Amino acid sequence: MYFRLSTQKKPLSAIIKEVCEGWSLGNHENFALQIADATNFYITEKNRNDIKNGSILRLTTSPYQTAVQLHERIQSSSMDAKLEALKDLANASRDITFAQEFINLDGISLLTQMVESGTDFGDLLSFTLTAFVELMDHGIVSWDTFSVAFIKKIASYVNKSAMDTAVLQRSLAILESMVLNSQDLYHKVAQEITIGQLIPHLQGTDQDIQTYTIAVINALFLKAPEEKRQVSWHPTPVNEEMAHQLYVLQVLNFNLLEDRMMTKMDPQDQVGAVMGMDEWGRWGKGKKYYQSQNTGKFFLYIICNMKLGFINHVNPAVDFTQIPPGMLALDNMLYFARHHQDAYVRIVLENSSREDKHECPFGRSSIELTKMLCEILKVGELPSENCHDFHPMFFTHDRSFEEFFCTCIQLLNKTWKEMRATSEDFNKVMQVVREQIMRALTLKPNSLDQFKSRLQNLSYTEILKIRQSERMNQEDFQSRPILELREKIQPEIMELIKQQRLNRLCEGTCFRKISSRRRQDKFWYCRLSPNHKVLHYGDLEESPQGEVPHDSLQDKLPVADIKAVITGKDCPHMKEKGALKQNKVCVHACGQLGVYPGRRMCFCYCVWTDGLNALLGKEMTSEYTKSDMDTLLSMEMKLRLLDLENIQIPEAPPPIPKEPSNYDFVYDCN
Repeated sequence: MYFRLSTQKKPLSAIIKEVCEGWSLGNHENFALQIADATNFYITEKNRNDIKNGSILRLTTSPYQTAVQLHERIQSSSMDAKLEALKDLANASRDITFAQEFINLDGISLLTQMVESGTDFGDLLSFTLTAFVELMDHGIVSWDTFSVAFIKKIASYVNKSAMDTAVLQRSLAILESMVLNSQDLYHKVAQEITIGQLIPHLQGTDQDIQTYTIAVINALFLKAPEEKRQVSWHPTPVNEEMAHQLYVLQVLNFNLLEDRMMTKMDPQDQVGAVMGMDEWGRWGKGKKYYQSQNTGKFFLYIICNMKLGFINHVNPAVDFTQIPPGMLALDNMLYFARHHQDAYVRIVLENSSREDKHECPFGRSSIELTKMLCEILKVGELPSENCHDFHPMFFTHDRSFEEFFCTCIQLLNKTWKEMRATSEDFNKVMQVVREQIMRALTLKPNSLDQFKSRLQNLSYTEILKIRQSERMNQEDFQSRPILELREKIQPEIMELIKQQRLNRLCEGTCFRKISSRRRQDKFWYCRLSPNHKVLHYGDLEESPQGEVPHDSLQDKLPVADIKAVITGKDCPHMKEKGALKQNKVCVHACGQLGVYPGRRMCFCYCVWTDGLNALLGKEMTSEYTKSDMDTLLSMEMKLRLLDLENIQIPEAPPPIPKEPSNYDFVYDCN
């Protein structure tokens, strides 16, 4: 609060009286007034505290004169005088008028030089950084003006294992402001300090240091380029010791769940069971209870209504007597119902509309899934001394285990539908879900959202492909005898596929007529003669219910007249604007049969393009053929190698024995 004697209309004593009354200080006449030899006066924060404490009210010199005096005093050769000057500077720098005057004297440069010289330690350095922070908070000086040497010096204070708390706190505040206020400084700061170096500050007990550390981490993440955020959870990989400590922290966090995991629900405590089930009813379709006249306790009736799928339908509390997972499974189910209501209701309603044998039992699934997750995360086990396997995503949420469960229970329901499973397939589904979770965790997702996106790419179909690929890439399947056997079998399989395609052509297919303008409601039918010599085709008024006899197909096309089978972009129908969209209705590929002058027939199925190529003695190149080849070849290989399981197959064939000297021998069957 400032007073200029030359501009005030009231006497200074009157102004002081108003100030004292405004601060509820009582009788202002009890305070002595000391006026320095100057024309400008202002009350500092220290003066205000003096007033409240009943001390003397001082009116000090103007901001400019104070700035000049402190600028000189902080350069004193006396350490005590310098320390007092820095204390006063840190206090006065909160005032924007003083800050402007001190900055005009090139005070910021003086402070940065003092820091870069590295000669000040302890309280001297602490008050220097405090004054710097207070001056920069006014936004008068741009952050882009600081040198790399100054940034390295501030970062060195943060990277030191043992550093004065006040210095560390001010250094963290400076780094945060640098990162937030300048993209150029972000790159310089990111080169000097990593999140791995900041994490030890989070393990201390000082909450202020922890707060400033989190602020720096958030600033680094906020200013990081998009590609860098997605590539790595931290700018540089943590060292082995840090990875081990994070692993230990992860294990200890999950071990907090052990008590609930090993706690059974009392099957006789019907009230306790109902209190839990009531949550599911409230977040689901509704609740229905009836009251026993004999015991006076509430019993659950919601199971049949909502088809939650417990093993014990009479008393679901019995299901929670299994340890592990004990009451932890119930905790997870309640968390899912409360915090992911839409997903929970969707799962319950889906199962309510399915047949009983295809119903995915939510209760049983939740219990078994919780048990599985406890096994995967080794809940209750002591941390290993040599393990470094931690998962960054578990450090991104306060309730990471519960959120992990919510993601996995939705995965289980999705996999159940993809496998078209029944109650007999429950264990198979759980095996697939376990594999999906383990494969997603192996990729070390940085967040739970990234974990979810990984699971999207690990559908049941993809798991089957991965299993097949891994089996084929095993050492036994890559040995020379196995590869030779595959090459020998392949022509036989291709011939089998060829015969299947020709048989399909002989059965015939009904096609919908397609024009360049629009799809028409007219059909035509084509089939190959049994001797594979002629294609019989003709128009139909409606789609036939079965095969169309050869006699009813008036048009004929000798196979010998076929000159080419044109597929893909070379087909003229694919070049027409409307044709491409129309052909996408129910087709796998589009092929055109080109014949002598002007006669064209369009076949819109891979079976026909493959069959026509087979008739012409050409290679069948469709994806359908490749898929059939992989399936049949794999099956044939497994059947032929079934008797050789657990038998080592040599790389080279055994030597052929020499011929006997004579063939004068006979085997007596008697």
